[in-house]
Amino acid sequence: MSNSTPSSWEGLAETWPPLSSHEAVVEANRCLFCYDAPCTQACPTHIDIPRFIKKISTGNLIGSARTILESNLMGASCARVCPVQELCEGACVLGADHKPIAIGRLQRYSTDHVHQHGIDVVHAGPSNGLSVAVIGAGPAGLACAGHLAMQGCSVTVYEKRELAGGLSTYGIISLREPVDAALAEVEMIRRLGVRIETGMELGGNLDWQDLRSRFHAVFLSVGLGSTPSLGVPGEEHIIDGLHYIEQSKVDQADLKIGRNVVVVGAGNTAIDCATIARRLGAEQVTIVYRRTESEMTAYPHEVDFVRREGVEFRLLTQPVRVLLDDAGAVTGLECVAMQLGEPDASGRPSPAPVPGSEVVIAADQIVKAIGQNKPRLAALLGLDTDKGFIRVGDDFETSLAGVYAGGDCIRARGAASTVMAAEDGKLAASAIHRKLADKLDKGVENHG
Repeated sequence: MSNSTPSSWEGLAETWPPLSSHEAVVEANRCLFCYDAPCTQACPTHIDIPRFIKKISTGNLIGSARTILESNLMGASCARVCPVQELCEGACVLGADHKPIAIGRLQRYSTDHVHQHGIDVVHAGPSNGLSVAVIGAGPAGLACAGHLAMQGCSVTVYEKRELAGGLSTYGIISLREPVDAALAEVEMIRRLGVRIETGMELGGNLDWQDLRSRFHAVFLSVGLGSTPSLGVPGEEHIIDGLHYIEQSKVDQADLKIGRNVVVVGAGNTAIDCATIARRLGAEQVTIVYRRTESEMTAYPHEVDFVRREGVEFRLLTQPVRVLLDDAGAVTGLECVAMQLGEPDASGRPSPAPVPGSEVVIAADQIVKAIGQNKPRLAALLGLDTDKGFIRVGDDFETSLAGVYAGGDCIRARGAASTVMAAEDGKLAASAIHRKLADKLDKGVENHG
């Protein structure tokens, strides 16, 4: 096992280079500018896609970015990380017989233009005297804070990490979103007048009752917790996949890459971990998954991508023990073959071990990417939950009056994603402002 060489980091540069001005205009002019466009309907944040593309075709990049960001303040991140093949581009009418419009790359072209030039296309509204605290500076929290500021609210965001941005900053591979792109969005939110305080953790140096007394409402956007335990002997020698990705983005000096890497799990995080290992010098990378390909939670295009990278899949395979040499170094992962039975609580077939099917997969580094634990904050605050996620109503209010939540921490159903978190934040901001403004009009004080 060895540290990656500086030149190897070039392998984690963004997959798609930015479009040139000529390329962007040519691509924009391919758009049919459909009335009642299916791409807009397929976008969870309902960006008026034909409108922003039309503005690119006429050279109005500021107007194009404004169209995007008014609907989705996290538009630059979503341009990079959204599964556009399943959403807007997948709905493009040109996709059936031709090549769909490169909506994601065009969206990145416009939003990067304003971020890189420090151009503000959205602005804070006149002060309305309302104050809101946001816990967590990921996409949902930043979107909520930004939209509240645009409506005139005073907003403070509290983030436990050193940098804001959540998974966009720490947990999405640089191939898809570099740290600088995520932090550019953070700075845009700051310029809206939002105060962002890092190193602040609820239940630690941030007092809940104090927050409730100082703010009219609180929005929780705390994401999810740590990676669950595999429950196998030797697990202390297994690396957390989210930490693996974080090191590749913000702590590269300490990242070590094995020569023979095994990644446990088959979601998008597992795909990212396998890609990092492969791109940074691992000779063999194997993804181990206890079900079949049809049950994988990773996007199909990501699975195809990592296969082209040379990553091997061992399906219907369950880890049972980490093997070590006399010096305590990892030498392999003992696994057992699985067979699928009746559906479990997730709705997927339940895997069961096949007796006598033990096999050893050689490895000097093992990474686990098997999802994340449910948010602990719900129990800390006494909030109602749904399958361990924070339960909210249609207006994103929790079981505690004046406390709202959005993003991955409420995603009991459906896939968690940056774009859904951004939409949660936008809709929650509207609901919070509407309810607080109504109480203000009626002369009702709404501090905790």
